[in-house]
Amino acid sequence: MLHADLLAQIPLFEGLTDDDREALAMRLTERRFKAGEAVFSKGDAGSAMYVVLSGSAQIFLPPADANTPRVVLKDMRTGAYFGELSLFDDKPRSASVEAMVDTVLLELTRDELGEHLSRSKSAALAILSEMAERLRETNSMLGQRAAKDVVKEIEENLTWGQRLADKVAELNGSWAFILFLLALTVAWAGVNRFVPHPFDAYPFVFFNLLLAILVALQGPLIVMSQNRQTLKDRAQAETDFRVNLKNEVGIESIQRELGAFRAESIKRLDVLERQARNDRVRAEIPMKAPGGPLAR
Repeated sequence: MLHADLLAQIPLFEGLTDDDREALAMRLTERRFKAGEAVFSKGDAGSAMYVVLSGSAQIFLPPADANTPRVVLKDMRTGAYFGELSLFDDKPRSASVEAMVDTVLLELTRDELGEHLSRSKSAALAILSEMAERLRETNSMLGQRAAKDVVKEIEENLTWGQRLADKVAELNGSWAFILFLLALTVAWAGVNRFVPHPFDAYPFVFFNLLLAILVALQGPLIVMSQNRQTLKDRAQAETDFRVNLKNEVGIESIQRELGAFRAESIKRLDVLERQARNDRVRAEIPMKAPGGPLAR
């Protein structure tokens, strides 16, 4: 796969023109890693992003001690990318990456990207537009309630045909339908057995036709209802993901605030301890009486 085609799959570079992607692809550097070789480790200074050209790499959190296993975050294969945030900040790596097999990665450094953006205003605006869109989506998510009853919203917008399909599927899975069908069969057979002029004599051909039509209609209606249930489950899972993501962001914000509060508290406690220590020292030093010997 061409390097420019790999860049086109990265959301950050989707808005670039073909010429910009080709020019940026020329700045990519191939890095080869043996199986088990570390690409970078957690805490390392980050200044480049990587795209998997061939092979496989694994992103993981290193174990706290020798008795605990690593926490695998994601397995990266051809076309996958990682480390793109390091192009815009100087923060250390938040996880470690290791080549699982002999792997070739395409490296794009911050300096190469910055040099290209300084020469192409359209590329800079496209990347800024993509980042602004991500920020807008994040603000929208944080500015409104993530938890909502999506199942209720879907059910309120159902058409009469969809409601009918759900009712049929609900009825078919009940004992009421089974008992009704048995009672109808017995009644149909009894009537046509004992009336002088039966309208559907044995072997009840007309009744078999009705049952065949009923079965033929039940199948599509039940499948429609099952597909809608799958849609509800998918919407519920997406809502759960948004709720968890928002909670995670909120917890990280609280942790930062607690960390700042803890640092400020420690600083103030140090000041108070020094003041108290100075007061004790001054109280223990004998005071010299004016014009005379030291006071005792």
